[in-house]
Amino acid sequence: MTITENIRRRPLIWFFALANLLSWAAWTPYVLSENGLGLLHFRFPELLGTSQFAGVLPGAYLGPIFSAYVVTRVADGRPGLRRWVGRLANWRVNWRWYVGVVVAVPAVLTVASVALTDRGPMLPAMATLIAYVPGLVLQMITTGLAEEPGWRDFALPRLQERFGPLGGTLVLGPLWGVWHLPLFFSDWGNWPHWTWLTPVEFVATCVTFSIIMTWVFNRSGESLPIAMLLHTSVNNFFSIAWSEMFPTLPIQATSHAFLLGSATICVVLLAVTRGRLGYRAPVVALR
Repeated sequence: MTITENIRRRPLIWFFALANLLSWAAWTPYVLSENGLGLLHFRFPELLGTSQFAGVLPGAYLGPIFSAYVVTRVADGRPGLRRWVGRLANWRVNWRWYVGVVVAVPAVLTVASVALTDRGPMLPAMATLIAYVPGLVLQMITTGLAEEPGWRDFALPRLQERFGPLGGTLVLGPLWGVWHLPLFFSDWGNWPHWTWLTPVEFVATCVTFSIIMTWVFNRSGESLPIAMLLHTSVNNFFSIAWSEMFPTLPIQATSHAFLLGSATICVVLLAVTRGRLGYRAPVVALR
């Protein structure tokens, strides 16, 4: 059996294997540098106050989105690529989705953070509010574009067809979380200031948040821009506004708040949808 035939028979396995292999290989210098374990004596340059643009983003682009493109091209040809790109370009959805995501994410994370402290949130400075929208746009073209064409655009439709919406999401969530694991040994993961429970909590959050992502993806008519907006709204809130709103909480509390908020919404969605998460079987089955 040739590699091409094998990819056509096992596109999901090839996607997850390539996404991890390519990203982890690209992240290795970053993890080994002084931005991580310190085994290599150099530091990655900083842009906008962080080394992640130079150290993390190339591997993020090389993994999920590139692997999704390659496997789709081989397994499904041009028709598959048109479906893949079509979901990525599916931004013409009801405006309520955009407003709902942009408002709901900070609201849920704020309430979850309040539950972790005895003080209410402080009002962010005007400069923070002004920076919020440009930060969200930057997150969309970096994190959102690098990851979601792979996880939600390529993998989720196939996993839902094979295992159903809940089963497919329970497969995707842990794999999405595991993909990030090498980064815990770098500035991205606040190395070395974490315990073994930190990545466990992160993977658990990826599972609960993936259930929300699945519902939003399905209910929005498989709109990848909406899924990207949901994902990046979390990153943007924690990166720009959270520390100013909750100055007494340690940075590790972001993980607790994210898990608490996503788990709560996850339970509600599972109960209301009875595990269907807005899924409708496709007319034409994916390979």
